[in-house]
Amino acid sequence: MSETDSSRYGARGVSASKSDVHKAVDKLDKGLFPYAFCKITADPFSGDSERCSVIHADGSGTKSILAYLHYRETGDVSVFEGIAQDSIVMNLDDLLCVGAHKGIMLSSTINRNSHRCDGDVIAALIQGNEKFIQTMRDFDIDIINGGGETADMGDVIRTISVDTCAVATMKRSEVIGDGIKPNLVIVGLASHGKSVYETFENSGIGSNGLTSARHEMLSSHYRETYPEAYDPEIDSSLVYCGPYRMQDALPGSSLKVGEALLSPTRTYAPMVVPLMKEKPGLMKALIHCSGGAQTKCLRFGLGVHFIKDDLFDVPPLFSEIQKHSGTTTAEMYKVYNMGHRMEVYVEPDDVPEVLSRAKALELDAKVIGRTEESKREDKASHLTLRANGEELSYQL
Repeated sequence: MSETDSSRYGARGVSASKSDVHKAVDKLDKGLFPYAFCKITADPFSGDSERCSVIHADGSGTKSILAYLHYRETGDVSVFEGIAQDSIVMNLDDLLCVGAHKGIMLSSTINRNSHRCDGDVIAALIQGNEKFIQTMRDFDIDIINGGGETADMGDVIRTISVDTCAVATMKRSEVIGDGIKPNLVIVGLASHGKSVYETFENSGIGSNGLTSARHEMLSSHYRETYPEAYDPEIDSSLVYCGPYRMQDALPGSSLKVGEALLSPTRTYAPMVVPLMKEKPGLMKALIHCSGGAQTKCLRFGLGVHFIKDDLFDVPPLFSEIQKHSGTTTAEMYKVYNMGHRMEVYVEPDDVPEVLSRAKALELDAKVIGRTEESKREDKASHLTLRANGEELSYQL
């Protein structure tokens, strides 16, 4: 296991690096654009050699357990609407990274334990899907709800899981898939704050690292009251070992702890899609800093030294997670986005265009770094990240 996977994060049965997954798939065919963020294949629907297709699957992860806890404590079923958004965005924003933004069709899969999650929960998830899709349509984002599946799986699922599959076709000429090269500027788009297309402040948490986040932040009350909300095989010292209840105030924030942990994953589509339509080719690469967080870029660099030396201030929720878990700074930046979850790679002259687009949506953005040619003897890509007074180095 990697250093991260052997830590408290790995001890809970989760992985930031997904090293075992990558070992299993790295020898498979990488599609038409081997360095694209998602696998691109020929278009089987039209048979047109100038078109291609992309299919993607992801979900809200264990964030759904937080919604379950909130629901059980308060009776407020609307919390699951945010979980529906989480599941969609984890697909939508990955597709944006290859340039897919037209006619995206979604299919949702809800697996539940019906003894604990009744029909009201399902209704809230479906309503959440529709609400978010309509919000995207209001910003001219072309998303189609293709239905889905709900399965009662009490023998497998202790509470509920929410996943989505997305598919789109596009012109091969529109694909962002050449990999990341040297001499580009990296513009980070903040994961926290409140943009014009959001109705509430976002803590920045997204949908990654929630297994550890909820255990490090929430108290033993949840272990004792809701034994179905954790894996009984985990060492009990790592289960809901934090200081807070969900209704407690989050230090340094206007949010409560539960609100911060449950902040629906922000999408960057309202900013990125118009830029794709109006300035094709301006964005040389997009990286959705999801699994692997700030190290995600390494998988798409071509002989690149990534330098991230002017990052956003760390949002309060991440600071609290680190404080109460004792997690190293190096690990925090590999598990959590720590302030920005989308990176736009552009030529230096195009930076003002990206920043002005973000500003118009009240979406915080800034230059956080650059790419240079790798000086390593093997020319392998690597990352230098400066944070909290430390200089951190990462490589695959």
